[in-house]
Amino acid sequence: MQGITEEDIANYLANTPAFFERHAELLSAVQLTSPHGLRAVSLQERQMEMLREKLKAMEHKVMEMIRHGQENVAIADKLHRVTRAVLLTADASQLPEVVVQELAHQFLIPQTGLRVWGVASEYDAMPFAAHVSADAKSFASSLVLPFCGANASFEASNWLEDPGAAASIALLPLRHTVGSSETSNCFGMLVLASPDPTRFSADMGTEFLMRIGDVASASLSRLLPASISLSVSGDK
Repeated sequence: MQGITEEDIANYLANTPAFFERHAELLSAVQLTSPHGLRAVSLQERQMEMLREKLKAMEHKVMEMIRHGQENVAIADKLHRVTRAVLLTADASQLPEVVVQELAHQFLIPQTGLRVWGVASEYDAMPFAAHVSADAKSFASSLVLPFCGANASFEASNWLEDPGAAASIALLPLRHTVGSSETSNCFGMLVLASPDPTRFSADMGTEFLMRIGDVASASLSRLLPASISLSVSGDK
């Protein structure tokens, strides 16, 4: 006949809370080893230690949530300031410079750059409308999400002031319609770069980068021919 196992005893105690009501003296009589030292503690004391540990873990979790919340608010405030700056820019030809300078200033990004293609004829000679290869345009169009990772000698890195100093890079496609990945829908690309190889890592979240791309796309669409720009502003 099989004897009573520790599991049987544990199940009995878990399912019979009245046992300790009938034998209350056991709560103080049973001695356990404290994980915080070699001293023996009662069952009640051990229970209190476990409760304190749980409360401390919960406190740390709450503080972490608050910290992340504060960080998100700070990022949103910075993006708001970028948006305000582009909205206050009356001269469309100045928008590319405003976008890259504001992003660099607000988010402390060491290097920024961009190219816009298919612009209205009056902007053809501007630096931001310089030649971009078909391969680079195709790559930008293929990005469903911003690319983040090591700078593998991307053509877009040559749009930066010091390409050799760009260890990590983020590439944000500029699109007529938010969320679309159609080739014909991409009209430029924004480049963010850092000498820190971990600044733009492949495993980082891209939600705020997508919002930056949306703001840049909406503002820089003013550089496109009137028929395209009007269709962009009318997109839902």
